Amino acid sequence: MNKELMEALDILEKEKEISKETLFEAIENSLITACKNHFGKSDNIKVEINRETCDFLVYAEKEVVATKEDVEDDVTQIALEDAKELSKKAEIGTILNVEIKSKEFGRIATQNAKNVILQKIREEERSVIYNQYYEKEKDVVTGIVQRYVGKNIAVNLGKADAILNETEQVKGEVFKPTERIKVYIIEVKNTPKGPRIMVSRTHPELVKRLFESEVAEISDGTVEIKSIAREAGSRTKIAVFSNDPNVDAVGACVGMNGARVNNIVDELRGEKIDIVNWDENPGNLIQNALSPAKIVAVFADPDEKTAKVVVPDYQLSLAIGKEGQNARLAARLTGFKIDIKSESQAKDAPGFRYEDYIDEYEEGYEEEFDAEEVQYEEASETSAEQE
Repeated sequence: MNKELMEALDILEKEKEISKETLFEAIENSLITACKNHFGKSDNIKVEINRETCDFLVYAEKEVVATKEDVEDDVTQIALEDAKELSKKAEIGTILNVEIKSKEFGRIATQNAKNVILQKIREEERSVIYNQYYEKEKDVVTGIVQRYVGKNIAVNLGKADAILNETEQVKGEVFKPTERIKVYIIEVKNTPKGPRIMVSRTHPELVKRLFESEVAEISDGTVEIKSIAREAGSRTKIAVFSNDPNVDAVGACVGMNGARVNNIVDELRGEKIDIVNWDENPGNLIQNALSPAKIVAVFADPDEKTAKVVVPDYQLSLAIGKEGQNARLAARLTGFKIDIKSESQAKDAPGFRYEDYIDEYEEGYEEEFDAEEVQYEEASETSAEQE
């Protein structure tokens, strides 16, 4: 019997990842519960289990009294006459350990003891699953689509099911049961019914984690993802920076013949991804962020976090993008409020003072604006003094 118990504990430890010590404690508590149901109290009940052999002993600590007439509670007291039969050393006033035969427990007490063990196993199983997925919070995992629950989707992650809410689904994406998809774990909550795992397909961090798993240079820290802006299902802009001058950040993310970025695009069901170089100079960063549009000039104010951008007339629609998407994503990526105008518009627009820069642009000179030169008014005053 003890051998079978040990084998059962070994199986539970391997399959459920519940430690043997926890299971031994559950058995001890179940035996104490059985004694309480059988005798009405368990304050003086002790249980000892040998962790190596699974041999267990249940006994009650009873006070030795003179005669049977003096026994007020036979659960906590024992007459000297009966105590002597168990131990010749028994004396009045001492505490004697009296063994309890668990086989004598009634059916209800036994059933309650069984329920205590099963409840503990369920609690520990939930705890193990919660801890396992809590460690994966803010990370990407692969799941299998189970079924639609209303407009939400149940996704099996292995040992637990996650919920992909309608608000976290990419518009237009339709999944079939048993389909494998990558999801981003937003939050893991511990509830009485087990861990509740919320996942997303729209979160910007999903794209970031996919790049980290696909691009070795990002995972080893050579290339950093500095900023990311996403409109799920449509387009993502990502700004990268290389800590090694010999490594091209954009090239590393794109991969040979676009292999790396194409794998991510496939996972995102065709979502377009623009990869640009990060630059500490706000003007250069904004110019990169607005790609593929060509830029004539950028006037950035790092204090106000605003920027005025001039583009060739024929590039205006490209810079703004369909329904303003390109400009909107560039603004999120850089953190600047961007005002884009064509050359024709900029010549007449107040505040741009485009005419002060047009000569230099036409001569093919590209000026870089640092933090002290971004204000157009200062540049204008300097130009006036020189004249």
